[in-house]
Amino acid sequence: MTAKEKEVQQTPACKEVPLGGYLWKDPPDPNKWADCVHCGMCLESCPTYEITGQEQHSPRGRVHLIQSVAEGRLEVNEDLIDPVFDCLDCRACTTACPADVNVGGLIEETRGQIRQAMPLTGWKNVVGKFFLESLFPYPARMQKLGGLLKFYQKSGMQTVARKTGLINVIPKHLVEMEEIMPAITQQPVQKKYKNEDVIRTKAEKKGDAALLTGCIMDVMFSDVNEATINVLTRNGIDVSLPKNQTCCGALHVHAGDRDMGRKLAMQNIQAFEAADTIVVNAAGCGSMMKEYPELFRFDPEWKERAEHFSNKVKDIAEYLYDIGYKKPTAEIHKRVTYHDACHLAHGQGIKKEPREILLDIPGVEIVEMPNADRCCGSAGIYNITNPEMADAILESKMKHVPGDVEIISMGNPGCMLQMALGVQRQGRNQEIVHTIQLLDLAYQKEGEGKKSCRHPN
Repeated sequence: MTAKEKEVQQTPACKEVPLGGYLWKDPPDPNKWADCVHCGMCLESCPTYEITGQEQHSPRGRVHLIQSVAEGRLEVNEDLIDPVFDCLDCRACTTACPADVNVGGLIEETRGQIRQAMPLTGWKNVVGKFFLESLFPYPARMQKLGGLLKFYQKSGMQTVARKTGLINVIPKHLVEMEEIMPAITQQPVQKKYKNEDVIRTKAEKKGDAALLTGCIMDVMFSDVNEATINVLTRNGIDVSLPKNQTCCGALHVHAGDRDMGRKLAMQNIQAFEAADTIVVNAAGCGSMMKEYPELFRFDPEWKERAEHFSNKVKDIAEYLYDIGYKKPTAEIHKRVTYHDACHLAHGQGIKKEPREILLDIPGVEIVEMPNADRCCGSAGIYNITNPEMADAILESKMKHVPGDVEIISMGNPGCMLQMALGVQRQGRNQEIVHTIQLLDLAYQKEGEGKKSCRHPN
């Protein structure tokens, strides 16, 4: 072991010491594996174990590996990469665990160790730095990217690329992702409302809420943000869009870049400091923001601020349920099934509220999906970084999606893209919508006539 390896970086966010084979700052928390007795109750809940049948690709196996490094029996090396990075971080194992062992937290902390020990090199490093460090944290740059995507779609370049086969120069799984990429039809809400400090309700005021507009969300799914604003103001909520908010940091933490995750968390904590409630319509973002205190476990001052922040974070379905939303009167005669986004059902424990919203829309017929809380394989950008495993998981998921429904509803943009891919592959004619879009549609039909739900194709 070199002197450099023994040195532990001291930062305001992390003042810990090495732990066994973990030689770098921010090691996995022993408290997270302390209650694991390796009983195996988690095995059937794990999508990667279902596909591989291998112990190292199960929650129990991963916990054992992570603990073994901490106890000095293993090292942080290449052998740890696949078991740790092949995990979807879907949190289903924690739901299944009698002791609530936080496997997802351990996975994220261990990824941080791996990336400090073995940083990405070559094109993977270039691509990762471009998207995670130079693009996603900057809303203005994301808006420019959205403009380029819109030009690509509307100018005829997309049609030419597809018809001539030029699109096939990129890997097959990215070609498929391009095919189900949402049409960019409207500007980001941050741009649309840039001159408004608060979007006022026209109903009797019930409260105030600040909306996380997100990075990818406000570019590719700005219609979901618009529907969220419509629904909130319809229910007596004044909505603010803090201008200095940024990416939630979930993708960075999942990738092992915990320093960047902390940096983004600090910016958001400051941006939303004046807010009483922070509403989020992306399950992955909401779960990450509720877990901000985990990033500051060695910094008492910022941990306290993060806890105050996370206590204010509410998923849109959770928030509407809590305030007592107005039940729509207009009818939507559709057969709908609901997919539980992992970071909504398992990460935040929210399953009842979205279903209640759907049940309160007149005319909607709910068809329950077996294993609705099984991961679809999206997992942030997992379907891009681990396409083969993601495809196998999606194929398994689609076996449970009822074939006779017209709409598949959910609460996370990554899931929307992944499920759209599954629908396309199976040649189905089913719409993929965010749950809040259906509620917005019902409200719109009450006073403004019909408004079609946009499929993310």
